[in-house]
Amino acid sequence: MAKTSRAKSVEFRLYAPQAKKVSLVGSFNNWSTRKNLAKKDTKGNWMSKVSLTPGRYEYKFFVDNSWWNDPTNSNTSYNNLGSHNNIIEVK
Repeated sequence: MAKTSRAKSVEFRLYAPQAKKVSLVGSFNNWSTRKNLAKKDTKGNWMSKVSLTPGRYEYKFFVDNSWWNDPTNSNTSYNNLGSHNNIIEVK
């Protein structure tokens, strides 16, 4: 009997205490800066949870109109804009 691929809740965090607005952007949301807005805690950590099915996804953070890589994830690939995207593999 084959296993079904179930979506998993994946949490993304970014420490950016001075930021006013942070969104999680990636291949899972068509690189939309308007979806997946992160919430800030009292210590300056921004957090966003997304439900992802198993697979490979590329992502970045969009912080106050600037693109940021995830400093806690060294797994990256080149993108067609001459920079890098982070990669996450959901098992």
